[in-house]
Amino acid sequence: MSVVRSLDGLTMQIPIKVTDQDGLAEWMMIELQGDLESRTKSEMRNKFIGDVHFTKQGIPVLIIGHHILYGKVQDLDKPLAVMRKTRVDESMDVDGAQDLQDRHAHQSVEYSIKAIVKKKLLFKTRPKPIIASMQN
Repeated sequence: MSVVRSLDGLTMQIPIKVTDQDGLAEWMMIELQGDLESRTKSEMRNKFIGDVHFTKQGIPVLIIGHHILYGKVQDLDKPLAVMRKTRVDESMDVDGAQDLQDRHAHQSVEYSIKAIVKKKLLFKTRPKPIIASMQN
């Protein structure tokens, strides 16, 4: 499958590989209402934030530190695709003696679909503190 797009009269073809429908993973997106801030004001990219669990009734529960949030599962209006961009060499010399400029001219880009996102976990209520009860 490929996508054709016209930009200023130019045609650009972006090939998209789709594996068997049964082979695609289905992911869920998390939507939080409000702000999520670190105590240290450090960047949160690639950091552990919390745990997602589901109750026996299928209600999602998000635990962040000493706070708990209850959410709900919603279907997305339009599914999203999670894609990976890869560069592919279209031709190579047998001895590999192409110069860098010529090699760059023969590279193309492919996008592989890794997963489909059809649902989201929506957390829109205020977090509740987790209080441990002591038994005597």
